[in-house]
Amino acid sequence: MNAFPIDLVRSQFPALDNPAVFLDNPAGTQVPRRVIEAVGAAMAGAMSNLNGYFQASRDAGEIYARAHEVVAELLGGSSGREIVIGRSMTMLTFQMSRSLGRNWSPGDEVIVTRMDHEGNVGPWLRLAEERDLTIRWLPFNCDSWQIEPDELKALLTDRTRLLALNYASNLTGSINPVAELARLAKQAGALVYVDAVQYVPHGKVEVATLGCDFLACSSYKFFGPHLGLLWGREQILADLYPYAARCAPQGLPGRHETGAPQTELFAGLVAAVDYLAWLGDQTGGTGTRRDKLAHAYAAATAHEMPLAQRLIDELGRIPHLRVHGITQSDRNHLRVPTVSLTHTKHPSTVLARALAERGFNVWSGHNYALETARQLGLDEREGVLRIGLAHYNTEAEVQRVIAALRELLV
Repeated sequence: MNAFPIDLVRSQFPALDNPAVFLDNPAGTQVPRRVIEAVGAAMAGAMSNLNGYFQASRDAGEIYARAHEVVAELLGGSSGREIVIGRSMTMLTFQMSRSLGRNWSPGDEVIVTRMDHEGNVGPWLRLAEERDLTIRWLPFNCDSWQIEPDELKALLTDRTRLLALNYASNLTGSINPVAELARLAKQAGALVYVDAVQYVPHGKVEVATLGCDFLACSSYKFFGPHLGLLWGREQILADLYPYAARCAPQGLPGRHETGAPQTELFAGLVAAVDYLAWLGDQTGGTGTRRDKLAHAYAAATAHEMPLAQRLIDELGRIPHLRVHGITQSDRNHLRVPTVSLTHTKHPSTVLARALAERGFNVWSGHNYALETARQLGLDEREGVLRIGLAHYNTEAEVQRVIAALRELLV
C-alpha cells in the first residue's frame, strides 16, 4: 500500500486552514472542497422539484437518482431502490420504527443495547410505550468492550421482533461482531436494524454479508452534508407501510421519503462518496469503483489506528486517567479511533472547555450514548472527554493534544 498522502488529503479540506485541531469527528467531520462546490453548483443550477419537463428539474432528478446509487455502492447494496435518504439517522429510525411497529402486537419484544446511541434506542422505547411492547436490554461486556453473542442468545425468544444494535460505539469506539449477532437474531425470526453511523467513516460496509435487514448511517460523519441514510432489504421496504402524503411516490426509493428532497445536499452526498473513491485512487487502489472505496478505507485505517494507539498509550501514562474502551494494541482492529476518557480529579466538562480554549475541538458528556454512560457508572452530565480522529488528523496534532492534557492534569 502506498504511503498515506496526508498533506494532499489535508489540502482537500478548507476548514483545516483554521488553526483549530479538529478532534470532534465522531460528532461530525469536516468536508472536502468538492462537497462545498457540489452543494453550491446544485443550488445555482438544480434548485427545482423533481419530475418537471424543464432542464433544472431534470438536473435535480439526475442528482436524486445518483445519490441513491452512490449510497448503495458505498454500503455494498445492489441498487438505489434499497436506499432511503432523510434529514437524519434518528428521524429515519423513528419513521421506520412506526412503519415496522404497525405489524407488532402487545407483548412482542424488541432488543436494544446498552452500547447504542440514543438514535437507535429512543425510537424503539417510544414505540414500546405506544404499542405495549416489551423492551429487553442487551448489555455490553466491560472486559471485551463488545456485545457478546452468548448475552444475545439469552434474550432471544419466539416473541423477539427486532434487534437494534450498533456497528461501532460512539463512546467506547468498540466494533461489534454484527454478522454473528445478526445471524443469531435471524435464526430466532427477528429483524435486525444496525446503526453504522460511527463505523462508516472508518470502514467499508458490505450489507450483503452482514445479514441485517436495515443499516443506517449519516453522511455528515463521513465528510458529507447533514443527511441520514438508510439501506433496507428491497422487499421489506416495498411491503412496509409508508408514512407519507397521499400524493407521494408509491414506488422505491421515494416511498419512504417524505417531502421534497434536499437536492443540494444530495449533490454534496455524491461528492463525498466521490472523494472517498478519489482517496482510493491516490492511495494506490485499482479495479472497480467499489474496490477503490474499499482501498480508501483500508488506507485511512492504516493511517488512523497507529495515531489512535499512540494517543491511548500516552493517555495510559497519565495518573488517575482511565480510557473507556479497548486499549490493547493487538485488539485495535476491533475499534474505531474514538477515544473516551475520564479523570478522577478533573471533570470532563472542565477539560473540554480548557482544551477548547487551547484550540482543540473535543466533546464531553454522554454524547447521546446515555445507556453506555449508565452501564459504566458515569455521571450522565459529565460523561467522558471524547477525542475522535479522522484520516485528516496528523501525528503532530495527537502529540499536541497529549501535551495539553499533561499540562492540564498535573
